[in-house]
Amino acid sequence: MKYITGAKIITDNAVLDNHVLGFEDDFSFIIPLENFNPENKEIIDARGLFAAPGLIDLHIHGYGGKDTMAGTIEALETISSAIVKNGVTAFLTTTMTMDIPSIKNALETVRKGMKHEFHGAQLIGAHMEGPFINESFKGAQAAEYIIEPDFELVDEYTDVIRLVTLAPELPGALDLIGKLKEKGIIASAGHSAASLEEMLAGIEAGVSHSTHLFNAMTGIHHRKPGVALVALTQDIYCELIADKIHVHPQIFELVFKSKGPDRITLVTDCIEAGGMGEGVYSLGGQKVYVKDGAARLSDGTLAGSILKLNEGLRNFYENTNASITEVFRMGSLNPARELGIEDKKGSIAPGKDADFFLMDDSFNVKATFIKGQCVYKLN
Repeated sequence: MKYITGAKIITDNAVLDNHVLGFEDDFSFIIPLENFNPENKEIIDARGLFAAPGLIDLHIHGYGGKDTMAGTIEALETISSAIVKNGVTAFLTTTMTMDIPSIKNALETVRKGMKHEFHGAQLIGAHMEGPFINESFKGAQAAEYIIEPDFELVDEYTDVIRLVTLAPELPGALDLIGKLKEKGIIASAGHSAASLEEMLAGIEAGVSHSTHLFNAMTGIHHRKPGVALVALTQDIYCELIADKIHVHPQIFELVFKSKGPDRITLVTDCIEAGGMGEGVYSLGGQKVYVKDGAARLSDGTLAGSILKLNEGLRNFYENTNASITEVFRMGSLNPARELGIEDKKGSIAPGKDADFFLMDDSFNVKATFIKGQCVYKLN
């Protein structure tokens, strides 16, 4: 048994001061400091810090110079071991719209990776972004590999795929959405030109999530409302890339007021350039140029991000009226709920996996723990 003392503990609904957090591989208890007997115990002194629930990134393509589409355990290991520095303790590694053999190879590798003992964040499945998307809102996805919705491609990997981004207006999309729902896979509207009616039909069929809200989708027009408007006003989850580049920070408060703290999921959409410097990188076989904090194709199209998820939470916190507990629900509990793993992950509570990190009041990560083991400590 180990004990965290001195930290402010962020739970679902409160920040607890003068309490002790006891844990082994899962959280054992949170008790008032006055009830704690420190004699002969392994104590971690975290004075001046917060103990925060481990973050779960539902949308990340790569990090540390490695990309999911490389289709290697080494690439997944690099991503896993690097993102713990950002407080991430679990993630869905995300594929791109590429040729079918490349997608299958990436998913096969994820299948192996889910059984592999990584030295960092836990790989809990794949987010399949494309290839069932609308070319007119392809963003940084390669148009030549876009295909019509096809459950056969997904069916082979229902043990691996946890979330699929698709355009609900495409022929066959509603049928695919229904089959995804039957398999317990999240259907997300994204890279979509859907009208109000087409998006509502998608939700009726089973869409419960929207991919990188406002980006690569029809927006909020007073006479032609599209995907973004429906996502904001219906009871589905909204992904948000809070890097202040994909979405202006003034919009964060609009999203918060529209959705509340329980239907926003903060993600990175990070690419292999994450944690690296400026330069030329790759995404889905396309060259990406990273400069001034943004990743773009040669034509200026945004191509994912280099966002660290802890910084995304800080950006949202600093630009909205959301409390710190609400912001952490967006980065931890909400994604856990979407994935159906909130009984073990997503918050600091007795019985859940001891996935957490220590941070200062600027959201800078000092140490990260996964199932009670310290996997990162800032020197």
